Formats: sequence, structure tokens, C-alpha cells
Amino acid sequence: MTGPTGATRRRSANDDRSMNEPAAFDPFTVPVREAATVMLVRDGDDGLEVFMLRRTLDAVFAGGMYVFPGGRLDDADRTPDVYGLCDGLSDGEASGMLGVPAGGLAFWVAAIRECFEEAGVLLARSAGGEVVRFDRPDIESRFTGHRHAVHDGTLSIVDLCAAEELRLLTDSIRYVSHWITPIGERRRFDTRFLLARAPQSQEPLHDDSETIASLWVRPADALDRFRRGELAMISPTIANLEFLVPHATADDALRAAERVGTPPAIQPKLRLDRDGRVVDLVLPGDPGYDTMDALEIVG
Repeated sequence: MTGPTGATRRRSANDDRSMNEPAAFDPFTVPVREAATVMLVRDGDDGLEVFMLRRTLDAVFAGGMYVFPGGRLDDADRTPDVYGLCDGLSDGEASGMLGVPAGGLAFWVAAIRECFEEAGVLLARSAGGEVVRFDRPDIESRFTGHRHAVHDGTLSIVDLCAAEELRLLTDSIRYVSHWITPIGERRRFDTRFLLARAPQSQEPLHDDSETIASLWVRPADALDRFRRGELAMISPTIANLEFLVPHATADDALRAAERVGTPPAIQPKLRLDRDGRVVDLVLPGDPGYDTMDALEIVG
């Protein structure tokens, strides 16, 4: 996979670390949590656009970074009740795409739930087969209430779908890439990146809690702004933007995602100095990746 320059990667890795956490920890015992992220795309006036959020500055992981909607899997994302609401994709099919024995469909469910919580976009359809629309003030207000209730845990996705007679658009969400946070970070995630067309008549908006800004942007423009220091990003975000750059329309990007198959897991490796600061981030395919330790201390 084509990536940014080594210098850019070092900058991304340093930005990814929290300056407020205690220095002493065992990097080899940090749990790896499963997570899902979804890239919402649409056809803009000048080509393909993707929706991005800026994480709050005091976030423990990736504070201040521009990311796609997403987050950790919850136990409620794995239940038979929620799997029964998933259109056109079984757990066996999803697990096969992810290369896991079972439970793969939970990543699609988590991506839908997190997208609704963080961006206010619900990837669901009515009993009649139409994608849900928020184009009337009363409907928008009602679903804003649902969004807050799902976020604070007082309403489950299952109960939301029952109340509104909805099913989840799992058949329209494509799997793009798989990233694992390197050993040496204080928070580690096993993250699947997914791709979906943004529904019409739903306008994404950050939540002013976990996220503090949002924008629609052409992938190439986002990368240019990153290089100019205007948008801070971590390496997985950069790489997935690069995946989108060649595609002129949402349809083109979704077709390309269908051809991905089961992507390899990408787990960068870190070089740290004696004080625990990141010196370099090395990706698979970079010189020295295959021979370096999982975590190296230099200097």
C-alpha cells in the first residue's frame, strides 16, 4: 500500500500519543480492543467527498486528530437480536470477509451505531425499503433525541429499530482495510475500516462531545491540508484517504472496495527513544520492517 513519507509518518505517530499520561507502563500488556470505522462518501460538485470529524483535544487516543466516525465494539453489537436486523449480510458472510471464525457482523453493527452517535447519520432503511430520511423538522428532532439516547446508553440499536420499524444497511457497507495499533501505544485497537454512501436527506454533524469539528472534503484536498499542517491525522486515516483519491464518484469507490476482498492486517512498528518518545513509525513494506523487533528502543 502506498503511504506518506517516513517523515510524515513520524509526525503522525508523535501526534498520536497523549502528553498527559504517566510514562511508566508495560507496552506488551496493553489490551487490543476491537473497533470499527466507517468512511461516509458522497458525490460533491467537484468529485468524491468524504466526511471527517475532529476528535476533542483532550481525547486519550488521537486527541485533536481528524478521523472518520467510529469506535469500539460493544457487547450489544454482537447479539442475535441485532444480527436479525442486518439486511443482506449474515454473520458467516461478514466473518468470512474479515477472516475470523465468528462475530464479524458486529463490526458492521458497531460502525452503524458509532456513525449515528458521532455524526448523526443512521445507515438504516424503513420496512418499505427506503433509506431513512431526516428531511422534516419533526423527524429530524425525533431522531436527534434517539441519537442522544443511543449515545448515553438508554436506547439500544435494537430498540431504536423496533420503535421506528427499521433495518440496518449492512448490505451497502463495504470492507476496505484492517489496521492494528502498534505495540508501544497506551491505547491499542484492532480496527476494520468500512465504506458507505452517505444517505440523502441526512446531514452529518459532530457531537460537540467526543468530536469538536467536522467537514466534507475531497480526499486529495484532505491530504494536501495534512501536508500543510492544517489537518492533523494518524497513519491509518492517511492511508484510507489515499485509497479514495483515485475514485471520482461514490459508486467508483464502492466498486473498488468490493474488489479488495480480505485485506491484510497492517500493524506498524515503533522506534522509541529512551524517554518513550516516538522516533519513527515503520509500516509493512518499509525497509527494515521484517527484521526489526515489535518495539525498538534507540539512543
